[in-house]
Amino acid sequence: MLATFLALLVTVQNHPTLDSAMVTRVLTQLKTSDSTICQLAGQALSNYGGWWGWNYSDPSMPMPRPMPTPMPMPGGGGGGFHVEMHERGSEDINPATLRAFRSFVRDENRCVRLIAARVLGNHGGSGEYDLFIGLLRDTRADLRETGALGLGEMEDSRAINPLSKALSDDDSPAVRMTAAWALGQTEDKVAIDALARALNDRAPEVRRTAAWALGEIEDARGVRPLTAAMTDPVLEVRIAAVWSLGEIEDASAVPLLTTATKDREPRVRQAAAWALGEIESSQGIAALEPLVRDPVLSVRKTAIWALGEIEDGSGVRPVTVALRDSDPEVRVLAAWALGEIEDASAVDPLVTALKDSDIEVRATAAWALGEIESPRARDGLVAAQNDEAGSVRRAATWALRQIEDNDESDFHVRPRVRVKP
Repeated sequence: MLATFLALLVTVQNHPTLDSAMVTRVLTQLKTSDSTICQLAGQALSNYGGWWGWNYSDPSMPMPRPMPTPMPMPGGGGGGFHVEMHERGSEDINPATLRAFRSFVRDENRCVRLIAARVLGNHGGSGEYDLFIGLLRDTRADLRETGALGLGEMEDSRAINPLSKALSDDDSPAVRMTAAWALGQTEDKVAIDALARALNDRAPEVRRTAAWALGEIEDARGVRPLTAAMTDPVLEVRIAAVWSLGEIEDASAVPLLTTATKDREPRVRQAAAWALGEIESSQGIAALEPLVRDPVLSVRKTAIWALGEIEDGSGVRPVTVALRDSDPEVRVLAAWALGEIEDASAVDPLVTALKDSDIEVRATAAWALGEIESPRARDGLVAAQNDEAGSVRRAATWALRQIEDNDESDFHVRPRVRVKP
């Protein structure tokens, strides 16, 4: 199986420009290959068609973004954390090659058919619209699914009405789910009503995808419909709804997310903390405070990250609690969050953290004190200049320089903060 994939991969990589013969040969081979091999080879082919982020064997919405574990250090790299995304391909595909893909769009093999639809949807031009609309109206459910997929790849607003009709009327859950995904791809507010109705669909995979799509549209009008999904009996639907509220980033969602922070499932609580951090409203601090003491490590870390993102002084008290957590990663994250908040009330606990048993906690605490720039931190930072770890000594020296610069002038240069994923 692996040998087959490697052979196909070499074939694709040795043809920097797709030609019709190569496409026909590869797709023909994939028709009889293992489904995993087909998907892997499809990723290589779809480099011409954008990010292969849709799992066709089990289509699902994205989970909440990974909670970043910040490692701020003076003089480090740029801020933020990396999320790998692949932009839509810019390679032109010649008409003959497009015809080769088109010849497989009705193939009996689902994986091959969907590869063809992806590439055509991304590179076939407006002329493919009629092809996919025709497929969406086919008597075969599997071809209707292909049509919905192609229309989603095209991101053409003309498809909103036919996709909305498929979402509400088609008898195939796979077609309805793909139609919901495609409406999310359009990111058009016109689709909100259809997606809101789909949150009551009898199939959980349709409800989940409709919730995800509302997040993709990122409009505040999506908050109210997602209310029902927040209490859905299916875990994945609840997570999708919480994720979407974070994507929408509207403060009106804070009460809903507050309820979600009490969900029995840790993944929902973590997603709620993430969403509150995305919204960055001080209204969310009270909901995050209990999560700082959550028994699940990932929930605690996400809640602390969110408090750092909100950057409000009222978050200092709950984050300070986390400075005493038994897990050193949590303590590092808490020190980072206090540096992000930049409130002088955090100075004393951060000075105490300069004596933590963990090197990274001490270094991050020194960095945070430099961000706060309070003269009250001088004595602790001077002592930290004698720390056994070079990273701590450097951070303390930088922090003292920040405090001195602040005393002498309103102008100073802040370090860049490196944040690891």
